[in-house]
Amino acid sequence: MNDGLLIVLSGPSGAGKGTIHDKVLQIMPEIKKSISVTTRKPRKHEIEGVHYYFKTEEEYSQMIADGEFLETASVYCHNYGTPKAPVFEMLKNGSDVIFEIDNFGSRQIKKKYPDAVTIYIMPPSFEELERRLIARGTETPDSLKTRLGNARRELSEYKDFDYIVFNDDADVATEQVVAIIRAEKCRMYRNEQTVKGMLKRK
Repeated sequence: MNDGLLIVLSGPSGAGKGTIHDKVLQIMPEIKKSISVTTRKPRKHEIEGVHYYFKTEEEYSQMIADGEFLETASVYCHNYGTPKAPVFEMLKNGSDVIFEIDNFGSRQIKKKYPDAVTIYIMPPSFEELERRLIARGTETPDSLKTRLGNARRELSEYKDFDYIVFNDDADVATEQVVAIIRAEKCRMYRNEQTVKGMLKRK
């Protein structure tokens, strides 16, 4: 059995990576989602072990000390991280796993698992990114300025990724991400052991 594919979707706020992530799972429901650990309190609709694993700051610090994370980050005063053991188990069992994560997390994953396929979701323009953030209606002038500054920095890191997909139309961008996943699963080196096994049979 071939190992599963580890797929990482990244992009700045407003690029639409969350929407594309969900649409990919609708088309390819066999792909597994990674479940993160967080130190923030659960929201009303969130379920332990489904949306997140909720931990105290002390528990989280111990997990870091024990080297349990594939990636970890601090976001708006809360800690988030992905336990590596369940992800590696799913991959070993042949399941594909998808992440929706920021640039920093993507680089951490690529360093610890170089075979990861990293896809950067780009807005069609910086002006469109700004328009989308304003349309959310959740940003103050100061927070909008901060997010746009972060987005400009994050966009400049595009060379850290294997693929770039421009999200002008979410359905088209999703089709491109699905095509990348299917093509990656057909790469020679991912299937070489299967072919060698076939050739050994009499």
